[in-house]
Amino acid sequence: MATAPSNGIQLCYETFGDPADPALLLVMGFTAQMTAWEEPFCRMLAERGRHVIRFDNRDTGLSTHLDGVPVDLMGVLGAWEQGTPMPPVPYDLWTFAEDSFGLLDHLGIERAHIAGASMGGMIVQAMAIAHPERVLSMTSIMSTTGEADYGQPAPDALEALMTPPPLEREAFVQFGVERAKLFCSPRYFDPERVGARLAAAYDRAFYPEGAIRQLAAIRASGSREDALPHVAVPTLVIHGRADRLIDSSGGLRTAELIPGANLLLLNDMGHDLPEPLWPLVVDAIASHTTHLVG
Repeated sequence: MATAPSNGIQLCYETFGDPADPALLLVMGFTAQMTAWEEPFCRMLAERGRHVIRFDNRDTGLSTHLDGVPVDLMGVLGAWEQGTPMPPVPYDLWTFAEDSFGLLDHLGIERAHIAGASMGGMIVQAMAIAHPERVLSMTSIMSTTGEADYGQPAPDALEALMTPPPLEREAFVQFGVERAKLFCSPRYFDPERVGARLAAAYDRAFYPEGAIRQLAAIRASGSREDALPHVAVPTLVIHGRADRLIDSSGGLRTAELIPGANLLLLNDMGHDLPEPLWPLVVDAIASHTTHLVG
């Protein structure tokens, strides 16, 4: 793993495959480290002829933490719900988009395929809106458009997401496994594997403070309803019908708004990427990006 200067911060990143192959930037979601794009999954994509790049977003993992930077989360959430003026936030989805382009700049990559999961899907949508000339294709996975009427969580999943995790390692892992039961793919849920991933993430970089600023960034960015119909970037939308954290209506709406978007709905997929579905997801992304090499 290495670090790169980008947009005034440092991003931790890792690459897989041949740099001469078309670049595929993987953007992870809310509070999730780049390791949530599991290494075997990344290598599967690299074996399909993609130069795969994964990285930690700001306030996550081993990238820059904005320690102590305040945000009025309750004010942001209230403004989002009531449609009133938004209080200032340290950064938003558009900032994440510029971070991502800055990493590509550091790597000398002018144009790339981009794929994002959950909040990462929101970020790649922002990238395609802001700088379509730099995007070969976009894949938006288990994400949504920012509209209040689409992609909303089940009440118990939302409550679990908004509950601060315990600080002690064993309690954090136990809490995380119970929370994951609420929104991971029910057919493939493996508590031992989920627990092992959570323990590894805790040991790598436990930073709960970043969650407040990242959630504020999502809500403060508002809806992309007006911009997405103008996106001309080739788009693939992947979503699970069993997703209880971002309802599948979020993916359906994303595909509806973006002209010519392809939609892959998976009955057995929740708000995760379970290993049994990797071949299908990798095939879909590889097929989507095969002839789009710029």
